[in-house]
Amino acid sequence: MAPVFTALGDETRLYLVSRLCREGPLSISRLAAGTSLSRQAVTKHLRVLSNAGIAQSGRSGREQLWQIQAQRLGEVRRLLEQIAAQWDEALGRLSAFVERPDGARRS
Repeated sequence: MAPVFTALGDETRLYLVSRLCREGPLSISRLAAGTSLSRQAVTKHLRVLSNAGIAQSGRSGREQLWQIQAQRLGEVRRLLEQIAAQWDEALGRLSAFVERPDGARRS
């Protein structure tokens, strides 16, 4: 999962993922439109997302459209939920330890 988190750790790539999730398959030109990003920059970021298994491209006529790989994002979500549950459990144990009366603490 490290490549996925590396890919998602960039603000521009998060923006592209958000657009693709919200709007569905888009061309590089559409992704670059209205931003300060060049088509070359968008292409570079999409390749990183593709290498991490987050996005994939396909042809629609003469256009190359990019879309999100929902299954991969689902895997990321499940992992983050698992990590969150582990943190909640650890914080619960810490809270129980801190709130014990002094006499109940072990040395």
